[in-house]
Amino acid sequence: MTRHHGDAIVVTEGLRKRFGTKEALSGLDLSVPAGTIFGLLGPNGAGKSTAVRVLSTLTRPTSGRATVAGYDVATEAGEVRKRIGLAGQHPAVDDKLTGRENLRMFGRLARLGERGARARADELLAKFDLEHAADRLTETYSGGMRRRIDLIASLITAPAVLFLDEPTTGLDPRSRNEIWATVRDLVADGTTVLLTTQYLDEADQLAANIAVVDGGKVIASGTPDELKARIGSHLDVIVSDPAHLEGAATVLSLLGNSVAATDLDELSASVPLRAEVQLPVVVRELDAAGVVVRDVGLRKPTLDDVFLTLTGKEVAA
Repeated sequence: MTRHHGDAIVVTEGLRKRFGTKEALSGLDLSVPAGTIFGLLGPNGAGKSTAVRVLSTLTRPTSGRATVAGYDVATEAGEVRKRIGLAGQHPAVDDKLTGRENLRMFGRLARLGERGARARADELLAKFDLEHAADRLTETYSGGMRRRIDLIASLITAPAVLFLDEPTTGLDPRSRNEIWATVRDLVADGTTVLLTTQYLDEADQLAANIAVVDGGKVIASGTPDELKARIGSHLDVIVSDPAHLEGAATVLSLLGNSVAATDLDELSASVPLRAEVQLPVVVRELDAAGVVVRDVGLRKPTLDDVFLTLTGKEVAA
């Protein structure tokens, strides 16, 4: 039986984890709604993988509390394990077995019995359209195919919550898209997915809600659109002559929060989304000030902008 905390299926409160003198988690607070994809976004060393290890009962928290499906990860670890799946950054499949044999092995480890393991392996291979590769050794698989088999292996026991720790790291765009499609299918079937990623487009594409993590704690959370709205749109103006930069800056400073020279012939002003800035008005004001422009545009922020604003760090490529 799954016990819910409101509509949240994963909850952490003041979660801390110390390794010697290093505090990997420093008061992590999360609330993951059931039946959604939740993105844990942050730079390397932010604490994302440590959070997953605590939530999946692989390591005990130093202090604070965490529950999955209503069960405490420290005091009811056995109950938590019955309800979760985990796929890490590195595939856990055995290269010397076929895809089908790997899934059967995971089924036996999950105590489904020989017949149950065979049936579940066949069911998952059919569901995720992998029968064509099922009887080849996994050492012949592409990186994307290996990751998909690893992901499917984590579904052997039909988990209520699936933890994906940077599942597409190092994959080519086509393989990433295949993984994304697989993850969307899981959620359509009712699984809750907690996804850690450094890829902003991945969080934007998949996650209904995102928590930005840095220094072992959440520094911002919300939907992708809510996070973008926090820093507003950008009004970009490119002038024809650097001599017009000062005049353009004067006009833009009346419209936006800040003005920054981004190139020798370009100025950018930040304009909150709630501000009703009409481009024809901008063009008229610039013209009245004698500023000759090559281009004027309103650019909505990306998650890259959010990430840099919140953490002061460029996202990993």
